[in-house]
Amino acid sequence: MKNNKALVRSAVIVSIIALSLLCGFVFQLIWDAMDRRNYPQKYDDYVQVYAYEYGVPEYVLYSVIKVESDFSSGAVSDAGAIGLMQMLPTTFVWLTSENGENLDSAMLYDPKTNIKYGAYYLSKLYLQFGTWDEVYAAYNAGPTKVTEWLSDEKYSDDGKTLDKIPYKETRDYVKKVKKANEIYIKLYYED
Repeated sequence: MKNNKALVRSAVIVSIIALSLLCGFVFQLIWDAMDRRNYPQKYDDYVQVYAYEYGVPEYVLYSVIKVESDFSSGAVSDAGAIGLMQMLPTTFVWLTSENGENLDSAMLYDPKTNIKYGAYYLSKLYLQFGTWDEVYAAYNAGPTKVTEWLSDEKYSDDGKTLDKIPYKETRDYVKKVKKANEIYIKLYYED
Protein backbone atom coordinates (compact mmCIF):
# COMPACT_ATOMS: atom_id res chain seq x y z
CA MET A 1 0.00 0.00 0.00
CA LYS A 2 2.84 2.36 0.89
CA ASN A 3 4.56 1.53 -2.39
CA ASN A 4 1.38 2.31 -4.35
CA LYS A 5 0.98 5.70 -2.64
CA ALA A 6 4.64 6.53 -3.29
CA LEU A 7 4.27 5.42 -6.89
CA VAL A 8 1.15 7.57 -7.36
CA ARG A 9 2.88 10.55 -5.69
CA SER A 10 5.90 10.12 -7.97
CA ALA A 11 3.66 9.87 -11.03
CA VAL A 12 1.81 13.05 -10.02
CA ILE A 13 5.09 14.92 -9.45
CA VAL A 14 6.50 13.76 -12.80
CA SER A 15 3.23 14.76 -14.51
CA ILE A 16 3.32 18.21 -12.89
CA ILE A 17 6.94 18.72 -13.94
CA ALA A 18 6.20 17.56 -17.51
CA LEU A 19 3.15 19.80 -17.70
CA SER A 20 5.16 22.75 -16.37
CA LEU A 21 7.88 22.18 -18.95
CA LEU A 22 5.30 21.88 -21.72
CA CYS A 23 3.57 25.09 -20.59
CA GLY A 24 6.92 26.88 -20.48
CA PHE A 25 7.75 25.66 -23.98
CA VAL A 26 4.34 26.75 -25.35
CA PHE A 27 4.64 30.11 -23.58
CA GLN A 28 8.10 30.64 -25.15
CA LEU A 29 6.73 29.80 -28.61
CA ILE A 30 3.89 32.29 -28.17
CA TRP A 31 6.28 34.94 -26.82
CA ASP A 32 8.69 34.44 -29.75
CA ALA A 33 5.80 34.65 -32.23
CA MET A 34 4.71 37.95 -30.68
CA ASP A 35 8.30 39.23 -30.81
CA ARG A 36 8.61 38.15 -34.45
CA ARG A 37 5.45 40.09 -35.24
CA ASN A 38 6.87 43.18 -33.49
CA TYR A 39 10.38 42.67 -34.89
CA PRO A 40 9.80 41.42 -38.42
CA GLN A 41 12.26 40.81 -41.22
CA LYS A 42 10.44 42.80 -43.87
CA TYR A 43 12.27 43.66 -47.10
CA ASP A 44 14.54 40.68 -46.45
CA ASP A 45 15.63 40.41 -50.10
CA TYR A 46 17.04 43.94 -50.02
CA VAL A 47 18.45 43.63 -46.51
CA GLN A 48 20.32 40.42 -47.37
CA VAL A 49 21.79 41.81 -50.59
CA TYR A 50 22.95 45.15 -49.18
CA ALA A 51 24.07 43.77 -45.83
CA TYR A 52 26.37 41.45 -47.74
CA GLU A 53 27.45 44.08 -50.30
CA TYR A 54 28.41 46.65 -47.67
CA GLY A 55 29.52 44.35 -44.86
CA VAL A 56 26.81 45.41 -42.41
CA PRO A 57 25.21 42.69 -40.28
CA GLU A 58 21.60 42.04 -41.28
CA TYR A 59 20.39 42.47 -37.71
CA VAL A 60 21.92 45.98 -37.68
CA LEU A 61 19.92 46.97 -40.77
CA TYR A 62 16.72 45.49 -39.35
CA SER A 63 17.31 47.23 -36.01
CA VAL A 64 17.93 50.64 -37.58
CA ILE A 65 14.84 50.27 -39.79
CA LYS A 66 12.75 49.17 -36.79
CA VAL A 67 13.87 52.11 -34.64
CA GLU A 68 13.85 54.72 -37.41
CA SER A 69 10.53 54.01 -39.16
CA ASP A 70 9.05 50.78 -37.80
CA PHE A 71 9.20 49.51 -41.42
CA SER A 72 7.13 52.36 -42.90
CA SER A 73 8.63 53.27 -46.27
CA GLY A 74 6.60 56.49 -46.37
CA ALA A 75 7.83 57.78 -43.01
CA VAL A 76 9.04 61.39 -42.81
CA SER A 77 10.55 62.82 -39.63
CA ASP A 78 10.14 66.35 -38.27
CA ALA A 79 13.75 66.96 -39.40
CA GLY A 80 12.85 65.88 -42.97
CA ALA A 81 14.46 62.42 -42.90
CA ILE A 82 12.69 60.07 -45.30
CA GLY A 83 11.83 56.42 -45.68
CA LEU A 84 12.64 53.17 -43.94
CA MET A 85 16.06 54.23 -42.68
CA GLN A 86 15.09 57.89 -42.21
CA MET A 87 17.85 59.42 -44.28
CA LEU A 88 18.13 63.15 -44.83
CA PRO A 89 17.87 64.13 -48.50
CA THR A 90 21.19 66.01 -48.33
CA THR A 91 22.97 62.91 -47.03
CA PHE A 92 21.31 60.76 -49.69
CA VAL A 93 22.26 63.11 -52.55
CA TRP A 94 25.87 63.19 -51.28
CA LEU A 95 26.03 59.37 -51.03
CA THR A 96 24.49 58.79 -54.46
CA SER A 97 26.81 61.29 -56.13
CA GLU A 98 29.77 59.63 -54.39
CA ASN A 99 28.53 56.32 -55.79
CA GLY A 100 28.10 57.83 -59.27
CA GLU A 101 24.31 57.45 -59.37
CA ASN A 102 23.15 61.06 -58.69
CA LEU A 103 19.62 60.03 -57.70
CA ASP A 104 16.83 62.39 -56.76
CA SER A 105 15.94 62.42 -53.05
CA ALA A 106 12.39 61.27 -53.92
CA MET A 107 13.98 57.84 -54.38
CA LEU A 108 14.27 57.66 -50.58
CA TYR A 109 10.66 56.43 -50.56
CA ASP A 110 11.72 53.37 -52.56
CA PRO A 111 12.56 50.57 -50.05
CA LYS A 112 15.30 49.05 -52.20
CA THR A 113 17.07 52.38 -52.71
CA ASN A 114 16.60 53.44 -49.09
CA ILE A 115 18.03 50.19 -47.71
CA LYS A 116 20.91 50.25 -50.20
CA TYR A 117 22.02 53.74 -49.23
CA GLY A 118 21.26 53.21 -45.55
CA ALA A 119 23.56 50.17 -45.59
CA TYR A 120 26.16 52.09 -47.57
CA TYR A 121 26.06 54.97 -45.08
CA LEU A 122 26.30 52.64 -42.09
CA SER A 123 29.32 50.94 -43.67
CA LYS A 124 31.00 54.33 -44.22
CA LEU A 125 30.32 55.29 -40.61
CA TYR A 126 31.71 51.95 -39.42
CA LEU A 127 34.90 52.53 -41.42
CA GLN A 128 35.17 55.95 -39.79
CA PHE A 129 34.38 55.00 -36.17
CA GLY A 130 35.01 51.25 -35.91
CA THR A 131 32.35 50.44 -33.29
CA TRP A 132 28.60 50.14 -33.68
CA ASP A 133 27.70 52.32 -30.69
CA GLU A 134 29.56 55.24 -32.25
CA VAL A 135 28.05 54.42 -35.65
CA TYR A 136 24.53 54.56 -34.18
CA ALA A 137 25.33 57.84 -32.45
CA ALA A 138 26.68 59.25 -35.73
CA TYR A 139 23.66 57.99 -37.67
CA ASN A 140 21.44 59.94 -35.26
CA ALA A 141 23.45 63.06 -34.41
CA GLY A 142 25.80 63.17 -37.40
CA PRO A 143 29.43 62.12 -37.76
CA THR A 144 30.73 65.64 -37.15
CA LYS A 145 29.10 65.71 -33.70
CA VAL A 146 30.43 62.27 -32.78
CA THR A 147 33.93 63.24 -33.89
CA GLU A 148 33.63 66.37 -31.75
CA TRP A 149 32.48 64.34 -28.73
CA LEU A 150 35.27 61.79 -29.17
CA SER A 151 37.85 64.57 -29.02
CA ASP A 152 36.38 65.92 -25.77
CA GLU A 153 37.59 64.25 -22.55
CA LYS A 154 34.18 64.93 -20.96
CA TYR A 155 32.67 62.36 -23.34
CA SER A 156 35.51 60.01 -24.28
CA ASP A 157 38.51 58.78 -22.30
CA ASP A 158 40.28 57.21 -25.26
CA GLY A 159 39.11 59.27 -28.26
CA LYS A 160 37.65 56.12 -29.87
CA THR A 161 34.58 55.24 -27.81
CA LEU A 162 31.99 57.46 -26.20
CA ASP A 163 31.72 57.14 -22.43
CA LYS A 164 28.88 59.67 -22.37
CA ILE A 165 26.60 60.97 -25.09
CA PRO A 166 25.56 64.55 -24.33
CA TYR A 167 22.36 64.52 -26.42
CA LYS A 168 19.51 62.67 -24.68
CA GLU A 169 17.86 61.89 -28.02
CA THR A 170 21.07 60.27 -29.31
CA ARG A 171 21.66 58.42 -26.03
CA ASP A 172 18.12 57.01 -26.20
CA TYR A 173 18.51 56.19 -29.89
CA VAL A 174 21.69 54.17 -29.30
CA LYS A 175 19.95 52.25 -26.49
CA LYS A 176 16.92 51.50 -28.68
CA VAL A 177 19.02 50.21 -31.58
CA LYS A 178 21.15 48.06 -29.26
CA LYS A 179 17.99 46.60 -27.67
CA ALA A 180 16.57 45.88 -31.13
CA ASN A 181 19.90 44.21 -32.04
CA GLU A 182 19.56 41.91 -29.03
CA ILE A 183 16.02 40.96 -29.98
CA TYR A 184 16.84 40.36 -33.67
CA ILE A 185 19.85 38.25 -32.77
CA LYS A 186 17.81 36.18 -30.31
CA LEU A 187 14.88 35.68 -32.69
CA TYR A 188 16.67 35.06 -35.97
CA TYR A 189 20.44 34.65 -35.63
CA GLU A 190 21.06 32.43 -32.59
CA ASP A 191 21.17 28.68 -33.05
